[in-house]
Amino acid sequence: MAAYRSPIADYLQQQQQTMTQIPHPDLSEMTVNCAVITVSDTRSAETDNSGVLIKKLLKDAGHSVVAYTVIKDDAAKIVLQMQAFCQREDVDVIVFSGGTGISPRDTTYDVMESLLDRILPGFGEIFRFLSYQEIGSRAIASRAVAGVYQGKLVFSLPGSSNAVQLAVEKLILPELVHLVWQLRGG
Repeated sequence: MAAYRSPIADYLQQQQQTMTQIPHPDLSEMTVNCAVITVSDTRSAETDNSGVLIKKLLKDAGHSVVAYTVIKDDAAKIVLQMQAFCQREDVDVIVFSGGTGISPRDTTYDVMESLLDRILPGFGEIFRFLSYQEIGSRAIASRAVAGVYQGKLVFSLPGSSNAVQLAVEKLILPELVHLVWQLRGG
């Protein structure tokens, strides 16, 4: 029996294949200042492959990484670190990695849901759709989310390097400059 494929999946795949340029090329010269936070009980700065990958992809795209840290998967620590980075004038965007699953220790999503002033539901929806194409039904366990907190753009990604690469390359980088520009009143 053939696997069911939704018409929406076919349409999105067709659109993805025909998209040949970044949607907002008029803003491509803008450099965005980013902070990267890895949430993990087992990783350190020396073993954090996902955080290193986020930093590399952002820098390769011409953006700055002005802050980076690894913190334990603890709701209070996540809140404090997010608030600290949001108070910095040199931070436009905060990218979290880790803590988005459903295990009892995964608290990043719960913190994001309670703090974000505005949620960008399309980010999580499209991320899970793209993840489904790569890993199948395991994508339902992802609670990736994006939104705005205290005027800063916030992305919360799973901790796996494959998920980070997918989110940053397919979703974040194509829209990063435009979203920051919008937050600045553009």
